[in-house]
Amino acid sequence: MTVQLIPLSAQRFPAWIERSRHEYESDLIASGESPHDAHRHAKKSLDAAFSENVPTIDNAVFEVLDTTDSTIGYLWVGTDSSLDSNSWWVWDIVIDNEHRGKGLGRATMKLAEDYARSHGAHTLGLSVFGFNHGARGLYESMGYTTVSTKMSKQL
Repeated sequence: MTVQLIPLSAQRFPAWIERSRHEYESDLIASGESPHDAHRHAKKSLDAAFSENVPTIDNAVFEVLDTTDSTIGYLWVGTDSSLDSNSWWVWDIVIDNEHRGKGLGRATMKLAEDYARSHGAHTLGLSVFGFNHGARGLYESMGYTTVSTKMSKQL
């Protein structure tokens, strides 16, 4: 399957940031954070990343379009939080549920790699929640390796 990345417009950015914040909060809650802490954590992360309330070249947000030019998800890719300017990160990738399992996530990740490489990246990293087995399988099949594992236990 073929996809294309289109930079998210300024007009669509507020809706995207709310969606992203909500989805991140939900994932944090699913991984054990309280709703209050998840809300605070997600808000702080997104506010720090987009302090000017717009994407930038090295912190880019794209709509993912299919062959009919329909939006089927989004991608947020940018420099990572280290001091290494050659290290980039996929901060978020979402392919809408009804479009999963068709190779569109893999195609989107390849475009993320191309984008990062074209902006000087030598590495591309990402985090995946432990409960997201499908995504983890995709990333492993694309050559991504586990660097660290964060574990917790509910008490």
